[in-house]
Order: sequence, then C-alpha cells, then structure tokens
Amino acid sequence: MPEEEKEVEVDGAVPAVPPAKSKKKTIILIVVLVIVGLALAAGISLFVVTKMMGDIPGGSGDEEGVGQRYHDPGIFVKLGDPKEGILVNVGGPRSGKYLKASIIVEFNPGKKVVINDETNSLYPDAEIKVNDVATQFLRGTSLEDFEADKQEEFKKQLKDALNMALGSGSVYDVYITSFLLQ
Repeated sequence: MPEEEKEVEVDGAVPAVPPAKSKKKTIILIVVLVIVGLALAAGISLFVVTKMMGDIPGGSGDEEGVGQRYHDPGIFVKLGDPKEGILVNVGGPRSGKYLKASIIVEFNPGKKVVINDETNSLYPDAEIKVNDVATQFLRGTSLEDFEADKQEEFKKQLKDALNMALGSGSVYDVYITSFLLQ
C-alpha cells in the first residue's frame, strides 16, 4: 500500500484540518459575510430613501398630492369672512341645512398671477375666483360627503377644484379649522 496519510483519532478528538483548507474556508466565510452585510446595508438604505423620496419634490409622490411633499412656505388665506369664515346652505335648496366653516387655503407663492409678492396676499381677481369656486363647491356637495370619515377626500376635491380654476400647482393644501353643519 502506498504511503497514505491517515487521520488518526487521538483520545476521541476530531482530526485536525490541514492548514490550507482552513485558510480557504475562513476567506470564503469572510467574503460571504461581507457580501451579506453589504446587501443588508443596501436594502436598509433603499428602504429609507424610498420612504423619504415620497416626501420631497421630484420623489415618488405625484402631482395630485399622494404623499406629503415638501415645498416653499405657502401663503395662507382664510376663505370667506375673516372672522366668520364661510356660511352656505348645503344639500340642495330645500334641505334647510347650513354649513359654517373656517377653511384656510395654502397657496403657492411662486404663482405670480395668484399671489401678490409685495403684500403676500391674493390678487383681487384671484380672490373672487377662490371664493366663488369654494362657495359653489360647498353648495354642490351632498350631505353624505361632509361626514368625518370623508374629510380627506373632501379637502382633496376642494383643492383640485381650486387648482383647476387658478392653474395647476396654485394650491398646496386645504385646512379646515372649524366645521359646523346644522
């Protein structure tokens, strides 16, 4: 029999692995751990970035306002009477229901045809359009659409109506600070 190196068990111990195989396994293990670590870091980074990109301009949020977007500070204007807000009859002429609401609209200061740079307020023609659109929108809304669980959709529809009248991107958001339906 040719001379073969036989691994011999000494006192029940596991035979020693030759040093060349041990170094090779260690290097492979380190490479695998580095690759797994990089993949994990990339995955976490991708998750964080995609969550944040929906919140900034040019991110995954769309023009209709899906996802909160960061923008220049807007100009806030209260609709209707400065103290009372808006008072309109809703639900049709025979419903006998009235809505008294304080609605504040955040306008894009970059829209020069809507916002006066010197006074940081609406131009008179834009103010007339805004109040008319808001009043007509509120009067045309059915009583069911004023329910609390539909408030976000209600605000989005009002924002869309105002943007349609003033030009896309004129209104950032709509805020309701008081709402009384009687």
